[in-house]
Amino acid sequence: MSHPGENLSIGKYDFGCTLMELRALMELHGTEAATYLMEHYGGVVNLCKRLLTSPVDGLTGHPSDLERRQQIFGKNAIPPKRPKTFIELVWEALQDATLIILIISAVISLGLSFYRPPGSDNESCGEIIIVGDHNEETEAGWIEGAAILLSVVVVVLVTAFNDWSKEKQFRGLQSRIEKEQKFAIIRNGQIIQLPVIDIVVGDVAYIQYGDLLPADGILIQGNDLKTDESTLTGESEQVKKSIENDPMLFSGTHVMEGSGRMLVTAVGVNSQTGIIFTLLGTSESDDEVKKEEEVDEGSDAEEEGEGQEKKKEKKEKSVLQSKLTRLAIQIGKVGLFMSIITVAILILLFVIETFGVKGQSWKAECTPIYIQYFVKFFIIGITVLVVAVPEGLPLAVTISLAYSVKKMMKDNNLVRHLDACETMGNATAICSDKTGTLTLNRMTVVQAYIGNVYYKEIPTAENIAPATLSILVNGICINSNYTSKVLPPEKEGGLPRQAGNKTECALLGFVSHLNFNYETIRQEMPEESIFKIYTFNSVRKSMTTVIKNPNGTFRLYSKGASEIMLRKCKYVLDSQGIPKEFKPKDRDDLTSSVIEQMANEALRTICLAYRDLKSEIDWDNEVDVLSDMTFICLVGIEDPVRPEVPDAINQCKQAGITVRMVTGDNLNTARAIAIKCGILTPGDDFLCLQGKEFNQMIRNEKGEVDQDLLDKVWPTLRVLARSSPADKYILVKGIIESTIGSQRQVVAVTGDGTNDGPALKKADVGFAMGIAGTDVAKEASDIILTDDNFTSIVKAVMWGRNVYDSISKFLQFQLTVNVVAVIVAFTGACFTQDSPLKAVQMLWVNLIMDTFASLALATEPPTEQLLKRRPYGRNKPLISKTMMKNILGHAVYQLIIIFTLLFAGEKIFDVDSGRQAPLNAPPSQHYTIVFNVFVLMQLFNEINARKIHGERNVFEGIHRNVIFCTVLVGTFITQIIIVEWGGKPFSCTTLDLHQWLWCLFIGISELLWGQIEVVQRFQLAITSYPEILRKNLRSDSTLTIPSLSANISTFSESSSGY
Repeated sequence: MSHPGENLSIGKYDFGCTLMELRALMELHGTEAATYLMEHYGGVVNLCKRLLTSPVDGLTGHPSDLERRQQIFGKNAIPPKRPKTFIELVWEALQDATLIILIISAVISLGLSFYRPPGSDNESCGEIIIVGDHNEETEAGWIEGAAILLSVVVVVLVTAFNDWSKEKQFRGLQSRIEKEQKFAIIRNGQIIQLPVIDIVVGDVAYIQYGDLLPADGILIQGNDLKTDESTLTGESEQVKKSIENDPMLFSGTHVMEGSGRMLVTAVGVNSQTGIIFTLLGTSESDDEVKKEEEVDEGSDAEEEGEGQEKKKEKKEKSVLQSKLTRLAIQIGKVGLFMSIITVAILILLFVIETFGVKGQSWKAECTPIYIQYFVKFFIIGITVLVVAVPEGLPLAVTISLAYSVKKMMKDNNLVRHLDACETMGNATAICSDKTGTLTLNRMTVVQAYIGNVYYKEIPTAENIAPATLSILVNGICINSNYTSKVLPPEKEGGLPRQAGNKTECALLGFVSHLNFNYETIRQEMPEESIFKIYTFNSVRKSMTTVIKNPNGTFRLYSKGASEIMLRKCKYVLDSQGIPKEFKPKDRDDLTSSVIEQMANEALRTICLAYRDLKSEIDWDNEVDVLSDMTFICLVGIEDPVRPEVPDAINQCKQAGITVRMVTGDNLNTARAIAIKCGILTPGDDFLCLQGKEFNQMIRNEKGEVDQDLLDKVWPTLRVLARSSPADKYILVKGIIESTIGSQRQVVAVTGDGTNDGPALKKADVGFAMGIAGTDVAKEASDIILTDDNFTSIVKAVMWGRNVYDSISKFLQFQLTVNVVAVIVAFTGACFTQDSPLKAVQMLWVNLIMDTFASLALATEPPTEQLLKRRPYGRNKPLISKTMMKNILGHAVYQLIIIFTLLFAGEKIFDVDSGRQAPLNAPPSQHYTIVFNVFVLMQLFNEINARKIHGERNVFEGIHRNVIFCTVLVGTFITQIIIVEWGGKPFSCTTLDLHQWLWCLFIGISELLWGQIEVVQRFQLAITSYPEILRKNLRSDSTLTIPSLSANISTFSESSSGY
């Protein structure tokens, strides 16, 4: 089938089919595609010949061949949307309403300052035009307007640069996610993990359960293969794939069951998902993309299909975002009200003073002067609004999250959704997998039951009957994924490396122990000659492989969960390898004497069985197929607990986080592992349930999950064994939606399987295993654990709490400045008809508050102390009682100082008063001192803001935060420059050494005031909560005053209750 626009004759010459022909082929579905493939290409094998590839060994991997294929058929990448330029970001920053008003006001002020109306020297306009003894001071009236414009330029450039840096960092994170995505490709007969971007047309991909297909292709060979094509079609039903009926596989779809091999026929923009992306213009500018999804894998094929679903899943704001949004709106309303009142009072006082008290009339020649005053009042009002509105909050959140995400990568946490970072800090419960997360995921067969003999140590080949040995070895080697391999150690004397499924690797290691080579057996029975495979899934809990013998008979090998497999066995191989009847009593005895004993020793038990069939049966009837089997052996597989996990679990308990184990293993094994980890301790009255019992306890008579019944189970549940992904989802959903207790729960979940997707999405934070996890699980997750280690989750908790605390520190600092600046401006307007803090000065203070403070306080490194308090929870106010006391306490102290200097400063320092200064008057030392003291108090209060739980030592760890120290010193030096050389633009004049020392002393007094506040609050807390003091001293003899103060503070703010 040719395309009208086809002009790729070189493709035709090289490969026997063109790019457009392959695109047209991949547009077909179902039996139509199978028929077309056979009629026009002679089947998939002949298509492989046309594409110069082997259906078994794949491509040779020669660089020139790969390059030619990329030139003709395209690269497996969809170009990301063009990033915004710096100019575009500047334009966006200029859209801020308050900045626009400031610019307009400054332009008007600038224009009026150059206007000299006729008769402006006429004294009939009154004292309001007296501007000093020198004419140059009148000429300097333009400086304030110019300074405001310059300040706006600085603010806009800083905002644009921050946005540019943020976008650059996000793209770097996105690029890393894409580079780390690999897929199993067969080249030169070897299965290798190849970066998705390097896949080319003609490659043969090995696909299996849990994969997210990276390209379009045609099935070469499949075993019970089913895919989820809902990302393309919208239909949620799984589609069964076979060479005869539907061999077409599409990028962005999920493999839900089975395995097989696929010929890659379309990549990148030529794949079906790539075509959709191109039609939607995703490769170009797309300004409508949500900012919240900036770190999602934007160029991955699966994103578009799941876009709508993700919007529904992720549209709820995180705990911190919701609180910050509410707070910003409230503060904004107060700021707007105060600015309007300030402007109104200034205008009213001016009108009363000029036209009432002095009895002057409005004269045309004085109009520009009056307007200049009104513009000045308006600018003061706008600057009050600018200072009051906490526009630095989003910046602080962005900096803190970006900083944390970057650092979390080093702690093996790859964050996919930024809000998950801070949400993790509020986690109250973690539902964790066992294998690989709490354990090392290095499986080893250590015990076995073969031929009616229980071996506490694995037997040698001489101990096993030859007939049993042959069936056992063949059953293990053939009935396993051929991608599972035991490789030589990387270092001499090291342990062999396990590649693929770790349970299968343990069994293959057992084969090697019996002196057999599994590779030889697999070569005798290549994967393409296998008749049928029933792949492992959460429902079957077993894997079965059917082979056809040369004489037309069939043999199936099966392995799986011991209790389930034993129920399907009718016979057992005795010590001579002869099948004997396997009675129910024998099964019960084996369960009690062997399986339970192995499980109590924390061993995973796997049963192996086989069945011979003389002729074909209905292979779709699994109940009949997997019955009347013969028991071969039972093995106990050890998976040691990670050495660091018990300490991590203990840290979680101290942090007020409940850890629950949710596993597919049997109950005894799970309980034994839970005890070793510290999830369960002797004397605990907690529940350990199997999935079946769990469902019986939480469902009503109609078989529906009852939240009230679930609320009676989950608070004491610690281990859920033999559970399905559905059980995990029900548990997570039930805990999140529960309303019992004073706080709603925030739940984190780990998962590795395809069917864990719903639970991972439902959880507040979903952790996918980076090593053992399927692509589907990773796609559904918020954070990927690159080392599959539970300790990394604890580090994520610490970083999450650090983000929350960093924002709280910034808030404590900013709101103190807000309160003081707004009240000073408002009071100054009422009593002096002017603001002691000028517009440009306020913009400098605003810059200190927003950019510099957010940079300094949002980059504080986390400490272990963060894990020694309970979670904040969903309902706790963003501003705690302790923070409110700090804000009000410091605000009152600063206001007393500022008002003292404002109304008596000229007498204290023996300088001219700056109050009642006429328009365009030169800067006064009086108001310069007020401004300088105000800024220095904020500077030293920034050090106080480093601690928000009442700790006394505000300098603790300050040397470890280079950014904080740099910002502090840099701000101080800049303040000196502004005061000494800022002149008219900053409304400052030089101060002598004596005045500077007093300013510095008053600034440092902020630290002393902070210590007085802490001591008073600590004494009050001890008086109010003596029982907390006694309890903490009994439980921890090394308790320090800061940690005790933090505990009392947390208790008094009711942040516990879990």
